[in-house]
Order: sequence, then C-alpha cells, then structure tokens
Amino acid sequence: MAHLGYTRISTSGQDDQLQRDALTAAGVQARDIYSDVTSGSKEAKSRPGMQKLMDYAQNGDTIVVWRVDRLGRSLLDVLTTVNGLRDKGIMLRSIADGIDPDTTSGRLMLNMLSTLAEYERELIVERVNAGIAAARGAGAVFGRPPNNPLVTAEKLKIAANARTEGKTAQQAAELVGWSRATLYRAMQATGQTRAEPKAV
Repeated sequence: MAHLGYTRISTSGQDDQLQRDALTAAGVQARDIYSDVTSGSKEAKSRPGMQKLMDYAQNGDTIVVWRVDRLGRSLLDVLTTVNGLRDKGIMLRSIADGIDPDTTSGRLMLNMLSTLAEYERELIVERVNAGIAAARGAGAVFGRPPNNPLVTAEKLKIAANARTEGKTAQQAAELVGWSRATLYRAMQATGQTRAEPKAV
C-alpha cells in the first residue's frame, strides 16, 4: 500500500518544486514521485510520466497530487483518470482540493466530480447534435458523397484498359485515384470480374 506522487508542469521553464514539497509533506517519498512536463492540452493517458505511474501503481496504493487538475486536461479527462484508478483499486488524494478517500467529505468530492463530468458529457452530446441539426438545416450533407455512375463507369473503363495492357490491379486503381479495394468494389457492383492482365 504505497503512496505515490504525481506532478505536472506545462513548460520546462516552470518548476514543480512547490508540488513536490506538498507531496513529500503529505508523506510521499521523493523517489516515488512521477512527473510530466507537458501542456494541459495533452490527455493524461498519453503522458509518459502518467503512463509509468499507472503501470507501477497496484491495488491498494494511493496516488497523491497537489491539485486534481494536475491529472487531466479537462474535467472529463480528470474523471477518466480517476475512474481508471478506481477500476484498479487505486485511491486518489488531492491535497489542495481536500479530496481524500479516507474521509467522508473527500469521498463526497469525488462523487460530485463524477456527477459534474456526466453533466459535461451530456452537454457535449447536446451541442454536437444541435450543430449537426443546424448544419443539415442549412443544406449540409453528411457521410460519403454520392457516386456519379457515369464517372464510375469511365474510371472502370480506364482501369480495365490498363489491366489489359499488363498493369496490376493496384496500378490500375491508382491511375483513376482509387485504392485497389475501391476498384474491386466498383467492379463487383457492376457485375465485373477481377480479370487478370493479359500476358505480354
């Protein structure tokens, strides 16, 4: 049941000594502090220091941070990290925020964060759906653009000629700006077979 620390600063010009002092004062050994120098725009799971910490921490350990915002770039990112810790049986303590899993008020704070994160997720979904509805109302079309049968037929004709001249399916597809898979799908849709190039 180890106490492990985590600090994050945004640039190499900053200093995390304030965070380290707070962690050691809270009982974390200096050798057990993991750090990242990265902007807050980077998700917690993609930070090397956080990755090492998550790989090392075990069931029953407690991760201590100076403030909970050190864990993630947003409320959702923080909660994703916290939930990931909970799933592994790892507890979280945030010194400045008063989040301590050993106290009733600390557990209440974690539950409040979870509720706020769910609310934020719902707001994001609502904003996305509203944006899509507004774009559709303005005439925007989503998904792949519809195929023009005449253009497809012309491309198939060019690709077929290239094949008879000895080109591979890949070469023939690239000639008309397709992938080989797209060429085969177009051939199948029009009832054509995957003809081999003529021997030269």
